[in-house]
Amino acid sequence: MTTTPAELAAAHGLTVSGARPSLPGYVRGLWGRRHFVTAYATARMHATYSTAKLGQVWHLVTPLLNAAVYYFIFGIVMHASHGVPDYLPFLITGVFVWDFIGSSVNAGTRAVHGNLGLVRALHFPRASLPISTVVQLFQQLLVSMGALVLLLLAFGQTPDPSWLLAAPTLLLMAVFCAGCAMVMARIGSKNPDVSQLMPFVLRTWMYSSGVMWSIDRMLTKDDLPHWVMTALKLNPAAVYIDLMRYALIDGFNPHALPRHVWAVAIGWALLAGVGGFIYFWKAEEEYGRG
Repeated sequence: MTTTPAELAAAHGLTVSGARPSLPGYVRGLWGRRHFVTAYATARMHATYSTAKLGQVWHLVTPLLNAAVYYFIFGIVMHASHGVPDYLPFLITGVFVWDFIGSSVNAGTRAVHGNLGLVRALHFPRASLPISTVVQLFQQLLVSMGALVLLLLAFGQTPDPSWLLAAPTLLLMAVFCAGCAMVMARIGSKNPDVSQLMPFVLRTWMYSSGVMWSIDRMLTKDDLPHWVMTALKLNPAAVYIDLMRYALIDGFNPHALPRHVWAVAIGWALLAGVGGFIYFWKAEEEYGRG
């Protein structure tokens, strides 16, 4: 009786190279490489502006310049600041939070495809790559948050116990962004052209997230369809931005937050984080091939 190659491999304990491990095994492997993820993210953060004279200062200057441009266009020219108390803190907080969300999703599209040499040369959980991009951006966000606090104090905001709510908001937002980055990493690994479309998608998402204008004021208009109002209220970026504004800005009315806002924020984090991780894991053995 002839023995097949598959039977010979099974008899000698051989397995397929690069085969997808079980989900628990994949989680254990990823946890075992947590130091690599952190070190890789830190190295990328330091290398981002290594050739610029201002270096890491650009991590802070970039969102501030964006806020200045948005304030001129939306706050002054388009009068979006009318009826919005503490508009400058309102705008700056929105820009800093959105910069993290948008950058995480955009960077996720290139996390695998942009590191094909590493993917093909070494065996490791590929989820390390999109997660490391989010860790890198989260490190930058923490630096920016320190500057944001100083700016809020300069604009007359007073420290309050509600400021402690910024911590769980950051955590939920990081989980949500990690899940989105993994989804986009899988899509981008097979369709690199997606990275060219993302700036347009993200720009549309940003404008609908209330970064520069108040969603509450827009929702007072009777000509908006009900589904549009619901979508704006449940928009995950808007939810996290609103939570951060509620935590840090004195004039932001907590009654303006959507109902069950914390449940919505936790739900988005779990849906994106867990769902995105499983979605990425299912294609583990396909990355770097073809």
